[in-house]
Amino acid sequence: MNNINVTGNIGRDAETRITPAGKSVTSFSVAVKSGWGKNESTTWMNCSIWGDRGVKLAEYLTKGALVGVSGEFSAREWTNKEGETKTSCEVNVNDVTLLGGKDNTQPQQKSQNQTAQPTSDGFGDFNDDIPF
Repeated sequence: MNNINVTGNIGRDAETRITPAGKSVTSFSVAVKSGWGKNESTTWMNCSIWGDRGVKLAEYLTKGALVGVSGEFSAREWTNKEGETKTSCEVNVNDVTLLGGKDNTQPQQKSQNQTAQPTSDGFGDFNDDIPF
């Protein structure tokens, strides 16, 4: 079974494109840190979400946002302009969990739809009398 779960910050805003076959794919990168102190390192994961789910998530997948990503891992080798062989880490995303952003702001559209609902816990104004 090929499954990877990572948590990290998005390095660039998600981009959605349409393939020649008419399918949509949304791409973004995630910086995954490991180790600590002088031994800390960052691995960049190139992530792709296929279909309408990626299109709908794109507005939330912005630079700096903290996300959890689960999917299928692959390593792809390629040659740069200087003739050096490079390897990129890629994730075909099955699931994304939005964990927050650098400044903890939500996209404007989502924040306008959220309203606080009063809750009744059966204790009336009991909490108003607590001095701390």
